[in-house]
Amino acid sequence: MKLKRAAVIVNKWKDEGLAVASSIASYLEEHLVSCTIHETEDLDEKIEVPEGTDLLVSVGGDGTVLYSARLVQELGIPILAVNLGTFGFITEISSDEWKDAIDSIFAGREKISRRLMLKVSVIRDGGRVFQCQGLNEAVVTSAGVAKVVNLELLVGRTKAGNFRCDGIIIATPTGSTGYSLAAGGPILDSEMSALIITPVCPFTLSNRPLVLGANEVITIRVNKHQRTDLMLTVDGQQYCELEEGDEIVVEKSRSRALLIASSLRNYTQVVSSKLNWSGGMHA
Repeated sequence: MKLKRAAVIVNKWKDEGLAVASSIASYLEEHLVSCTIHETEDLDEKIEVPEGTDLLVSVGGDGTVLYSARLVQELGIPILAVNLGTFGFITEISSDEWKDAIDSIFAGREKISRRLMLKVSVIRDGGRVFQCQGLNEAVVTSAGVAKVVNLELLVGRTKAGNFRCDGIIIATPTGSTGYSLAAGGPILDSEMSALIITPVCPFTLSNRPLVLGANEVITIRVNKHQRTDLMLTVDGQQYCELEEGDEIVVEKSRSRALLIASSLRNYTQVVSSKLNWSGGMHA
C-alpha cells in the first residue's frame, strides 16, 4: 500500500480519543503522510472523506468501525481500527499498538481482511422507502415494549416459515460475535461468505439459527395484525419504522469492508480472549 493521504475518524465521546487521534496524525505527518481528523458525535452523520485518501483510521470502539465501514466501503479504502481500551471483536488493535500497525503498512507487511457487508432495503407498497448498508447485522424487532411479533421469512423465493418471536437477526460473519451470538447464533470466521438467520426468543423451540450462502437473498415480511409497532435496526445505528405488509430485503453488498488485521493476534485468539476460553471456572 502506498500511503500518501490518511483520514482519522474519532469518537468524540471516548475518553482520550482526540489525544490518541492527534498522536496518530502527528506520526503520519512525520512520515510525510498528509492527515485530517474528523470528530464524530453521531454515528449516522455524513462526513466527506478527502479525495485521494489511502487509509482511514478509526479511533474508538466497534461502533466507530461500523460507522467507518459504511463511510468508505464503496471507496475501497482500508480501515485501521484502533480500540480505546483493550482490543475488540472488530477492533483488534489496542491503543498502544497503533504505531506498530502503521509501521507494518509503511513496510508493506499489512494484512487486509475483506469483510462481507449487507445491503438492506425496506419495500412498502411496491416501492423502496429505505435502504442502507451494514457490517454487523440487520434486526427486526418490536419498537416499543417487548412483545412477540409475527414475521414471515423467505430465502430467495422459498417460504421458510412464519416466526412468532421477539425478532429476527440477519448477521454477517463479522456480526456473528454480536447480537446474533447473544441470541444463540453460531460464531463464523470473519472472512467467510455467509449469512446467519437467528430468531430472537422464538415461541416455537424448533426455530433454530440457520447459516446460508452469501448469495442468498433473505426477505422478512411483516404480517398483518401485529400487537406492537416494529422497527428495523442496522448495526444499532440506522433505523426505520416498519408497517404491516412491509418487506425487509437483506442481501450481500457488492463491496466489502477492508480492515487491516493485527499482526499480533489472529481471529481465533481474539475470540478466545474475549469469550474467556481459559478452561477455568469463568470460561
